[in-house]
Amino acid sequence: MLFSFIFTRAAARFSCMRYILFLFFFLTSLADAMAQMPGRGNFLQNMPRGGGFMSGGGGGTKDTLLHRTGLEDSVTVTYRYLDTAGFHFLDSSVNDFSRRWIPWHNIHLGNHGSASRSLLFTPNMQAGWDPGMHAFDAYSWTVADAKFYNTTRPYSELQYVLGSKAEQQIQVFHTQNIRYNWNFSFQYRLINAPGFFKNQKTNHNNYQFNTWYVSPNRRYGLFFLALANQLGSSENGGITYDSLLKRTDIFADRFNIPTKLGGDVFGTQSFLSTNITTGNLYRNSTFLLRQHYDLGKKDSVVSDSNIVHYFLPRLRFEHTLRYRRLNYTFTDQQAAANRYLLWYDSAAQKPFRISDAWSVVENEFALYQFPDKKNTQQFFRVGAGLQLLSGKLFGGTQSFSNIYTLGEYRNKSRNQIWDIALAGTLYMNGLNSGDYSLRGSMKRMLGNKSGFLTLAFQNVNRTPSFIHDDRSHFKQFNAGSTNFGKENSTMLRLLYEWPSQKISIGGKYFLMSNYTYFTDYFRARQESALFNLLQIELKKTFDLSRHWRWHTEVYLQQATGNAPVNIPLLFTRNRISFEGVFFKNLNLATGLEMRYHTAYKADGYSPVLGQFFLQQQQTIRNLPDIAAYLHFRVRSFYLFARAENLNSFQLAGDPGFFNNNFSAPSYPMPGLQVRFGIFWGFVN
Repeated sequence: MLFSFIFTRAAARFSCMRYILFLFFFLTSLADAMAQMPGRGNFLQNMPRGGGFMSGGGGGTKDTLLHRTGLEDSVTVTYRYLDTAGFHFLDSSVNDFSRRWIPWHNIHLGNHGSASRSLLFTPNMQAGWDPGMHAFDAYSWTVADAKFYNTTRPYSELQYVLGSKAEQQIQVFHTQNIRYNWNFSFQYRLINAPGFFKNQKTNHNNYQFNTWYVSPNRRYGLFFLALANQLGSSENGGITYDSLLKRTDIFADRFNIPTKLGGDVFGTQSFLSTNITTGNLYRNSTFLLRQHYDLGKKDSVVSDSNIVHYFLPRLRFEHTLRYRRLNYTFTDQQAAANRYLLWYDSAAQKPFRISDAWSVVENEFALYQFPDKKNTQQFFRVGAGLQLLSGKLFGGTQSFSNIYTLGEYRNKSRNQIWDIALAGTLYMNGLNSGDYSLRGSMKRMLGNKSGFLTLAFQNVNRTPSFIHDDRSHFKQFNAGSTNFGKENSTMLRLLYEWPSQKISIGGKYFLMSNYTYFTDYFRARQESALFNLLQIELKKTFDLSRHWRWHTEVYLQQATGNAPVNIPLLFTRNRISFEGVFFKNLNLATGLEMRYHTAYKADGYSPVLGQFFLQQQQTIRNLPDIAAYLHFRVRSFYLFARAENLNSFQLAGDPGFFNNNFSAPSYPMPGLQVRFGIFWGFVN
């Protein structure tokens, strides 16, 4: 009943989500009815060895569903992504909590769900139109991340995480096959965290529904995806003075420390409350429909005295229709004019509100040719697309368009030795005319015990994000030139992976031209001089004994000259863990986790623009972040218990967890934070 109430209440905020929920319940009922029909079974059971579910032919992934244990609750779930043909299994590991959280190399502004960025240099390498609002990308679901499933039986997963200060994360997932050639899945997530400091509440809602259908003759395929993200984050601008953290006689409860924005509004700890009086509210929704039709030939093989028929595609016609709505809003109902004059050189009237809204329609046609009829993961692809944009901007509603072409070559050999990819996109005409993206990679298996070597490159020429355009409302609080040239970014990558020795080592080299960045709360600048940056990585697991493991990840980063980026020279995560499978079904991992970076001038944060900016005044020198954890899994039941920020404990003065690290100037991290989570997957 609780989950049903959450779904109903949240869907009322998105008209599109009403249709998603209707489709979910309709398809669930339809699947139950069709499950009683004869001929139900898994598509792979009617395909030859080497074929993948709905792959349309031989080659590619291993047929993992032919082997069945016979257990009553047995289930096999595989999935693929929209633009890849390889299949994956659900993650059953327990030694890395970040796989179910935000990436470990990301930091946030002191509360789960607040603005986040990576400590690894990750420039924007997306050609074409981009709104420029990426501070909450770590909490968003995207088309690229969407998983299309195939399952032998209906499968559901429930997730609940409870943390200090009433922090909660709830996630519900369900997938099942309506027929052997038709699957659907539904997923919902709620993140709610009132925070340790004043005016720090976050409330995020994510929804996703998708379905995947292939005709019985395997000539026609359809992907449909509907997703929505509602991201709400109060903004406090940071604490007024860092020295107040030392006044534990008055501010032992960190919620009492005054902040720069939001006044003294009381923050509720109810996870059903989404009220943001001062902060950012980002909403986006996406509907995607992709269809393809294949020309080729039928074939058959004899297996165990049975004739199995399958289809070998040679030519594919593909159409993709995508519709997006995006809304970015900053509001401050307690606006203090003196604060905005100090930071943005402009007064703000109470209540203050600024917003950009977009609707985007994309129509794309593509043609595939498969040179090897038995390997659908080798193909040539060419296509073209039309993008129509309409924005409610400064000066009224305005419309734009883009025409682009694309090409791609992919070859993952049937013997799994080579994996080659080359793809490019060129914007021929429109708002982003002249933008392009070119990327390629080559992965080579060096031997069964020698690992893999990967070479990759990417070059992107892009128009700076629209937040720098005079027509954006946010540009009114974004001073500086708008005559920025196109950014050009190049990335070269080398990676060697040696799975048998549990090691990988590699590096990235970046060459940046016309790099655009913010210098303070509202000024943007473009660096015309070329600069480069080298990033070296090492990952290794050491087997200290039969059950003790040391997992280490180390990154070294160095930019040349006066490059307009501030990054830590050394960034590392280490886990000393006691791991193993005990009592047949108990998969256990417990130990200590440490994350550390060297001192550096961490980026500041502009609440109104939702942007991190380069600052040169304050150096952040943190102690290592230390957490103790206990993770275990029994069959499909997972439990996670963590005590984080143990490094904040102090004996001097008032003993307690008062020695806070900082993620950005004026943004301290919490003291001791305890999280307890359960993840339960079950067969319906």
